[in-house]
Amino acid sequence: MVKERARILVVGGGYVGMYTALRLQRKLKAELNRGEAEITVVTPDPYMTYQPFLPEAAAGSISPRHVVVPLRRVLHRCHVVVGEVTSIDHTVRTAAVSTLATDDQGGSAELLGYDELVLAPGSVSRALPVPGLAEYGIGFKTVEEAIGLRNHVIEQMDIASSTRDPALRDAALTFVFVGGGYAGVEALGELEDMARYTARYYHNLRPEDMKWILVEATDRILPEVGPEMGRYTVTQLRRRNIQVLLDTRLESCADRVAVLSDGQRFPTRTLVWTAGVKPHPLIAATGLPRTDRGRLRCTAQLTVDGVEHAWAAGDAAAVPDVTAAEPGAETAPNAQHAVRQARVLGDNIAHALRGEPLETYAHRYAGSVASLGLHKGVAQVYGRKLKGYPAWFMHRAYHLSRVPTVNRKARVLAEWTLAGLFKREIVSLGSLEHPRAEFELAAGGKPPHNPSDDPKG
Repeated sequence: MVKERARILVVGGGYVGMYTALRLQRKLKAELNRGEAEITVVTPDPYMTYQPFLPEAAAGSISPRHVVVPLRRVLHRCHVVVGEVTSIDHTVRTAAVSTLATDDQGGSAELLGYDELVLAPGSVSRALPVPGLAEYGIGFKTVEEAIGLRNHVIEQMDIASSTRDPALRDAALTFVFVGGGYAGVEALGELEDMARYTARYYHNLRPEDMKWILVEATDRILPEVGPEMGRYTVTQLRRRNIQVLLDTRLESCADRVAVLSDGQRFPTRTLVWTAGVKPHPLIAATGLPRTDRGRLRCTAQLTVDGVEHAWAAGDAAAVPDVTAAEPGAETAPNAQHAVRQARVLGDNIAHALRGEPLETYAHRYAGSVASLGLHKGVAQVYGRKLKGYPAWFMHRAYHLSRVPTVNRKARVLAEWTLAGLFKREIVSLGSLEHPRAEFELAAGGKPPHNPSDDPKG
């Protein structure tokens, strides 16, 4: 029994935030019914994005609305606040929250009090001070970026098909991806596959006209699947005429020219940056203990080390890996750990409120799967290595089993089934980014959006 009313504040609506709140709904069902507990989730978006499906959404295999899970539908016993926590004062247990109505209400943030704090803001792209990156780089962490990139790639093919300028055509058909991790390799593999298929509908474009370039600063890609599968991936990508440049860094992309550390220069209108992530900036504003890499220092019970009533998990938390042989090892910041940590985190908060002993998070890494395009993939699961179609099938089966809610599972499966029966969609809906441009022009307002002002245009 919870002795007094407990206010639980969950910061973030990603893997950890959603699954922790979902777990608390179930574990504290009786307390919620009696009004002895309340759960508030503060999130910038009213949905959770299932990021492993972003490459397939970019390729058009999955509708973007099926890549996200609406939090208000899933967390029906929680109070969902769409906004951002800008600062936290844990000494008095208050959080400053900026919502969509903040600017219209004078610009002052609302203070939310809490008794138990769950920090799960996730991570943001780790951008380096590369000249031109802020102006021309495209990220790949959100569903908006994934769909925007799909539209952008098809628009570049339209530009190349309609111009007589060889320099413009070459730049439009050159696609540079920086970062050889999951996000970069899967996004490149799926989009190259999609663009190669789309080229058949252009009378003056061939797949051989396009240049796809993967730039990786280390000596291998996809380290999660092991060295052997990483080398296999490099071989397969190169067989598709994709240039894989290892031990190479991006020095500059100013003026839409990608300059690499090996001296190569590629005029390009598409530069996708997937070179790692870093903890959300909110973590630095909490005043809670952090590691040298900026992540919250946590215990194996998912409490913030040395701080009462504060919990954390996921990308922003440095959680000890108790299954590792070497001392001081931390769990990897990936979805496999985040989902499992959220369950233990929800259970431990319920245990703490009831005065029960806490559980220890322990999960031995099962392995990884990656898609390289339609019917192509690599996997290393429990020591077993798979490649080609079996790995691609395992990738889909695994993530279908992990995507939240039966509703989303059914919709994704239906889309995959229909995609196998009909041709791919090759439509670009780039105008969605500026839906009022046509009306503004008709109403005599400012001229329609100029693509040259758009970093992605």
